[in-house]
Amino acid sequence: MSYSDSGNAWRNDGGSQPHAYDPYLHPELFRGVATRRVFAFLIDMVVISVPVILGYLFIAVFGVVTLGIGWALFWLAWPASVIWAIVYYGACIGGPSSATIGMRVMDLELRTWYGASGYFVLGATHAVLFWVTFSFLSPFVVLVGLFNGRRRLLHDFVLGTVVINNSVRAPVPQGARTY
Repeated sequence: MSYSDSGNAWRNDGGSQPHAYDPYLHPELFRGVATRRVFAFLIDMVVISVPVILGYLFIAVFGVVTLGIGWALFWLAWPASVIWAIVYYGACIGGPSSATIGMRVMDLELRTWYGASGYFVLGATHAVLFWVTFSFLSPFVVLVGLFNGRRRLLHDFVLGTVVINNSVRAPVPQGARTY
């Protein structure tokens, strides 16, 4: 394996492959990404929280109706909330837009460092690693994003992902019309 310090990445064949998104050649892809990620995160927290809150309310009402027996389901609520969040991130990032609902609203897209779109396991791992790193290294996670050209956070470095500004992409030219 080898590595080059010119912004290239590791490869097994002895060479190096450049990153697909260069902040010096295309700075518009990273303009405003840090701020948009914060708002996308807040939107995603609302999207994740609404079904969780409805689930807790259902269990509370079900417990009243069953004279307290239904409240035994509260022990399932927290694990179900975690599973729901992981499935949400995995399904959204693994979908065709490679972005969660909050990221779509803020015109962001998650890509691998070599330009491929996201997939389910990457999205689920991205969410888990974000929460783990944020829990233990909270200020460091944010500071890392302020001091690199791609505005990548700590978990982005670990997973080899990059979040780009989707609104500035060049439109795909349409084919010639025959009429």
